[in-house]
Amino acid sequence: MRIRKLGATTLALPLLVAAQGAAFAQAADPLTAAARDAESELRQTFVNLQFEDFGPAPVKGPIYQATAGGRIIYYAPDSEHLLFAEIYDRNGQNLTALAQNTASAKKLAGIDTGMALAIGPAGAPTVVEFTDPDCPYCRALERFWAAKAAEGKPVRRLIFFVSGIHAEAAAKAEHVLCSPDKEAAFKAIYAGAAPTPLRTCAEGKARVEAHAGIVGKTGITGTPTLIADGQMISGFRQAEIEAFLDGKKALANAGR
Repeated sequence: MRIRKLGATTLALPLLVAAQGAAFAQAADPLTAAARDAESELRQTFVNLQFEDFGPAPVKGPIYQATAGGRIIYYAPDSEHLLFAEIYDRNGQNLTALAQNTASAKKLAGIDTGMALAIGPAGAPTVVEFTDPDCPYCRALERFWAAKAAEGKPVRRLIFFVSGIHAEAAAKAEHVLCSPDKEAAFKAIYAGAAPTPLRTCAEGKARVEAHAGIVGKTGITGTPTLIADGQMISGFRQAEIEAFLDGKKALANAGR
């Protein structure tokens, strides 16, 4: 009898383990099913994309939208994550770009472009440009504009100097604004010229201070920053600038 009891007990143990395993799998199954449903919906909604894998993300809880330095960012407080990303709807509409353009349009409405330094032909496509004489990416953008002008794609640049990042930026901006030929002085400074002494004048100093006020009002924190057709381009993002120029060229050709 004792042997039979032992045998029954021995048989019951794996059955109990199996039952516990089945119960655990059943408990986990709703999460697995939800993941499978989410992956299926993703593939059916965005049919033009090829997905290699699918799995849980570290971001938890609700996600909120904020603006910082002219960029849209997203914040997930539950998992303490910042997301520098772009959100698209099922129709392929870039919702992040729409939000950023709306914010840019509001900022642009408050800018007094009469205070800007205008560089480039009057009839060319116009961009508002926030720049720093000692910013290497700003100097790279200057070379890019020169190359585009040589290709027959000039732009009209409304320049605002950002003078709060580099120590000599304000003095160099004042030098440009006090020079008889401001465009030539601008190009020389951005090509690396270091004139001694730098020009000073009351009007130039006042305009540099006015530019600083506009920069603060618009919340610009990085250079270069462009506003083109109401769209804010933060940094020297060549693909976006090329798209702007190509779009303007297409409109010009359509009007002929």
